[in-house]
This record gives sequence, C-alpha cells and structure tokens, in this order.
Amino acid sequence: MEGAVSNVEVCNLAYAGRLEELRAQLLRNKALATATDQAGWTPLHIAASAGRDEIVKALIDKGAPINAVNQNGCTPLHYAASKNKQEIAIMLLENGADPDATDHFESTPLHRAAAKGNLKMIQILLRHNASVNIQDSEGNTPLHLACDEERVDEAKLLVSHGASIHIENKEELTPLKVAKGGLGAILKRMVEG
Repeated sequence: MEGAVSNVEVCNLAYAGRLEELRAQLLRNKALATATDQAGWTPLHIAASAGRDEIVKALIDKGAPINAVNQNGCTPLHYAASKNKQEIAIMLLENGADPDATDHFESTPLHRAAAKGNLKMIQILLRHNASVNIQDSEGNTPLHLACDEERVDEAKLLVSHGASIHIENKEELTPLKVAKGGLGAILKRMVEG
C-alpha cells in the first residue's frame, strides 16, 4: 500500500484522513475501532498524532479506547499534547482521557506540552485537572522541562497552578536551578510574593 504507516488498513485510513472509507469500514466491523498495529498503535493514536479531528471524533463515537497504550506506553493524548493538537486534546479529555497517563519514561501529556512550549495545551490539560508535580523517570516535573527550555510563559502558568519550585530531579536540581536567564528569579518572586 502506497505511503502506508501501518500493517492495519484502518490505521492507514486514519493517518490519511480518509473519513468516509474509515466510517464505512467501522460500519462493517465495529471492532476495527480497537484494532492495533505492529507497534500497538490504535487508529485513535494515529489520528490524534496526525491531527485528524474528524477521524478522532468518528473513532470516539464508535467506542475507540481513549486510554489505549501503545508499545511506548503512550496514549492518544500524549501525541495530541506533543504535537499541539488542541481540538483533539479537548475531545479526548472530554471523553475520559487520563491527563496523568504516564508512558514508559513516566512522562505525562503535561510533560510533553511543557517541553514543547505549548501554552494553550498546558491550559487545556490544567483545566482538566492534570497533576502539575508528577515526576518522570529522570525526576523532572513539567516545570523542570519548561525551565530547561526557557519557556517563560509556560513556567509561570505552571507555577500559578501550584507547580513546586522546590522538587529535585535525579540530579538534585530544582526547577529554579535548571532555569536559564532571569526565569528563576521571576518564578521565585511569584512564589514568595
């Protein structure tokens, strides 16, 4: 199959955004909504990653598992957060996606959004009660990642939602210690008033 990303046709339709064909297949066989390919990706993972809003909606309507995990331990929301697909993230969260799902590196969608500097995505996740102080396998919170990448607005937003400036990662560094430029001072002032 030309340009195939998967060994499962329904996954390729999701990737290509071929809504009508996908719908027709799901009508014939509803179980295809939960199909997984060789890497454990469901059509919903692929549609979320590729930014296919309509396909995501169709799959959710057909009962696609929202919190399905692929071989990296990632849920569809991890990919939506990583790639800044805001409408898709909202759809997933409104349909029961876990904002605190962790992948094999214990990284959450909020870690992904913070590292990439996706301010709107962080707002969406926080609105859906994402935990701000979860540490990944390196001991980093989303705030560590935002500080390390000099994401000033994202760091301020996390702190205003209760992200701690005092949690140490495995290198015994707090977010303030990884912050570059004047960001550490800004965050300190926010917390200490």
